[in-house]
Amino acid sequence: MTEGPLPKSVLARGVLLLRACGDAETALSLAELALRTGLPKPTAHRLIGELVRLGLVDRTPEGSYRIGLALFVLGQSSPSVRELRDVALPYLGDLHEATHENVHLAVPDGTDTLFLEKITGRRATPIVSRTGGRLPAHCTATGKVFLAQDPRPPHRTLPRLTPRTLVLPGQLARDLALTRARGYGVNLEEAEIGISAVAAPVYAPDRGSRPIAAISVTGGTRRLDVDRIGARLCAAARAITRTLSV
Repeated sequence: MTEGPLPKSVLARGVLLLRACGDAETALSLAELALRTGLPKPTAHRLIGELVRLGLVDRTPEGSYRIGLALFVLGQSSPSVRELRDVALPYLGDLHEATHENVHLAVPDGTDTLFLEKITGRRATPIVSRTGGRLPAHCTATGKVFLAQDPRPPHRTLPRLTPRTLVLPGQLARDLALTRARGYGVNLEEAEIGISAVAAPVYAPDRGSRPIAAISVTGGTRRLDVDRIGARLCAAARAITRTLSV
């Protein structure tokens, strides 16, 4: 359920419904939408109907709701996202060919890391991430890249996704210091048991010293050579940064 007081404007309440649909792995019923947003069921019904009419949300034959194609097209039209994806994709493809594992392009989004792109294959280890999905920053390699350059350490209670998730402030601070020192972030089974990841930062010329994005390789812990992949990721991230600077 959404934390804090419900927004009063119709637009903000519509955004709550869109975010609920976008964050869900499957289509949601009206009751589930009302529960996740905190909106009264009649209000949710009225607003979701309008979003369906606008093409921003699709209604399934079973009566559930999911993000519509029109919203996907609208999101793809963002110039900054489109440029970043277009520049990064060839390097992501090279990384996937070299590792045969899952490769991500992610950006910071509040306390989360948001996956703009994911390249996978039949030989890659199955993982929970998806394009357009998000995970808490403190337990992902891409998120640690963002947190390592953020002067404001997390002060909220951090969720524990696995027994190895770093939730104590001192533990996380030491890990972020190590991320800064070596130039890449590492997640050792902190978001999924048996799954680890390595990520490197991507910068833009007009955004100072904080990364605008990160690229990562995620796979089975036993299959991942952290140092070798870290070096390869850093080289690819530098190349993306140079291209964005042209």
